[in-house]
Amino acid sequence: MAFRNLISADRGAIRTLTINRPDKLNALNRETINELSIAFDQARHDDSVRVVVL
Repeated sequence: MAFRNLISADRGAIRTLTINRPDKLNALNRETINELSIAFDQARHDDSVRVVVL
């Protein structure tokens, strides 16, 4: 899934989630929180992901 406010990158078993709202100083809004929730759910169900870095 493509996110508007997050960048997701995998390097081996490590998934890095980066909040990408520089115009808003990376402040969390409802959309970003929902995207984080989806991204964490995706990582939880992906057996190749062992660590998530936010």
